Amino acid sequence: MSHTITGKRDLVARVRRIRGQVEGIERALEGEAGCSQVLHLIAGARGAITGLMAEVVEDHVRTHLVDTDKHPGALNLQATEQLLAVVRTYLR
Repeated sequence: MSHTITGKRDLVARVRRIRGQVEGIERALEGEAGCSQVLHLIAGARGAITGLMAEVVEDHVRTHLVDTDKHPGALNLQATEQLLAVVRTYLR
């Protein structure tokens, strides 16, 4: 079973929070908020989306690429952690 299915409730909750952040950006623009406030809201939404991306990528790597039960030749634990550290750095 895919990790996006098993973690569906949490992922959908994150997406709903992101939707709320994007709607907040829209309200700020409609209300003619200042540039700094709008930029702050955009940065928050971007961070939330990046965090969601990082979580899905990490779960994908752990579930589909390095699960030694499913893939006996998969990366070892140390190599997995090094790979995920690079991914986390890139996505944050």
